[in-house]
Amino acid sequence: MKKTVRIIAECFVVFVCVFLLTVWNLFSPLDYILRDGLYQRPRGVSGDIKIIGIDERTLERLGPVGTWSRSCYADLLDRLNEDEETRPLVIGFDIIFSGNVDEEGDQAFADRAEKGGNVVTASQLLYSEKAEMDENGIPYYRITGEVLPYEALRKAAISGYTNVAQDSDGTVRRILVEQDYKGESRMMFSQVIYNRYCDEKKIEPETVKQDKTRRTLINYSGKPGDYEYISFVDVLDGKIDTRIFKDCIVLVGAYAAGMQDNFHVPNGHSRQMFGVEIHANILQAFMQGRFSVNGNPYIAGILAGLFCALVHFLFRKMKIARSTILVAASVFAGLAVCTVLNNNGITVSILYVPLMLTVSYIYCLVFRYLAAKLKQRKVLNAFKKYVAPQVVEEIAKKGDFRIKLGGENRDIAVLFVDIRGFTTMSEALEPEQVVEILNQYLELTTECIFRNKGTLDKFVGDATMAVFNSPFDLEDYVYHAVCAAMDIVNGGIALEADLKKRFGRSIGFGVGVNCGPAVVGNIGCEFRMDFTAIWDTVNTAARLEANAGKGQVLISDEVYERLKDRIEVDTVGEIPLKGKSRNVFVYSLKAIKGKEDEQK
Repeated sequence: MKKTVRIIAECFVVFVCVFLLTVWNLFSPLDYILRDGLYQRPRGVSGDIKIIGIDERTLERLGPVGTWSRSCYADLLDRLNEDEETRPLVIGFDIIFSGNVDEEGDQAFADRAEKGGNVVTASQLLYSEKAEMDENGIPYYRITGEVLPYEALRKAAISGYTNVAQDSDGTVRRILVEQDYKGESRMMFSQVIYNRYCDEKKIEPETVKQDKTRRTLINYSGKPGDYEYISFVDVLDGKIDTRIFKDCIVLVGAYAAGMQDNFHVPNGHSRQMFGVEIHANILQAFMQGRFSVNGNPYIAGILAGLFCALVHFLFRKMKIARSTILVAASVFAGLAVCTVLNNNGITVSILYVPLMLTVSYIYCLVFRYLAAKLKQRKVLNAFKKYVAPQVVEEIAKKGDFRIKLGGENRDIAVLFVDIRGFTTMSEALEPEQVVEILNQYLELTTECIFRNKGTLDKFVGDATMAVFNSPFDLEDYVYHAVCAAMDIVNGGIALEADLKKRFGRSIGFGVGVNCGPAVVGNIGCEFRMDFTAIWDTVNTAARLEANAGKGQVLISDEVYERLKDRIEVDTVGEIPLKGKSRNVFVYSLKAIKGKEDEQK
């Protein structure tokens, strides 16, 4: 129950984090980079859009633009509109013609523009320096003024503002197609050109999608330099066959870095794009009906949050290998959905789903690692009470913590040891003295068991039970068991002498050792469990101990058969054991061959 509640709480936290990140777009610079990489892919530029660029050659020939007579532009229009059959459908000047330069040139340009009837000029809106909030709480910059073409040109040709919006990182990704100023609508330069183009082609213009801030995302078709431009001076000098402009949109604008009309764009890869190229991309998007707007951040946040919460829930239920596959598939699916939405005109943040899935995946890995380490620590701490320290260390090194709940069948050696004369001694001594003696005995037996890599199963009064080859594999476990038995008996001699000197009482040990199959593991119920061994092998070892005299180690025939070349025994013969229907052949252990040399 607690685990389920914890997982649900984790999923809720994941949902809230993704929702807030999406709504607030807290890492917008990084999100912009990912969006640019996913959405802004080259699509190929249109041949219906031509650029006449005021490039370095033009400036070398005619000088700085500010020094030109506008008769140059009049001459350009004469070239472009010379043949009624081959002239462009629309000519857009991405140049601000404000104020008068020279009366004759100004008028000539205005006259040619009026005569052609296919000219669109540029204006510029001026904004406040500080953002304000509208009635919906959306920030905006108030329009404080506008820069228009000079009066004669303003009467001769329509104009549109060339302002483009820059995101917080200075990149041009969106436009305001239409804005209100002084109670009148102002239309963007590219939109004016597109409308004029549709009029000439006798087609219905596509409706431009706008979000609630009236912004539209630019779907770039080309990178900086993809649109082939023609030098302004080459057209002016008659070096270009103007028939190439037939039925096209012609844009005239800056194509030299020194004119400071270049911007960072999402597909520029550190290269800047001239303003006239940006308008070419906008026009192509208009002509192809490729409009995108930002999706509702609240809806996007809810859907993204639910998706990430579901995947996190699955993470917590899966193993690492499947989780790895799931996170990769989920990230891919999220990006695929974002791409499909963008292709259908809705753009959403793509950073936060992969980010949260990655964080969730790492969290699950760390959680599982820490949980495993905690489990290992608990197991080790538990087994420190039962097995030798060197065994615990080996367990930790191997990381083998596979203990089957309910028990498993294993072949083991079992040792039982009991104090002889304990009851009589207890009646004669003070309780504190009995406890002291008992503790010394338990210390001796535990030390001998651990020294021989056995597992201390339990203390039952003054009796001790130990098993060998459980819960972990132990080589030569039967040998280790009889070694522990001999160590206990030999240690008991020194302990007996000490107790006799101190208390005037002596004790001895009786030991029984058997080997064979048994069930070992967690035996009990949900509320009370004990790690122990059960089966006839255990019962026989207990009965052998009960029949052992003071300082005697009784072993079964099975133990003898396995170690007969390594031990010295006295044959006891068949003896009856309580609870056994048949007599058991028993040996008394005298010595272990080579044991004395090992101890030396």
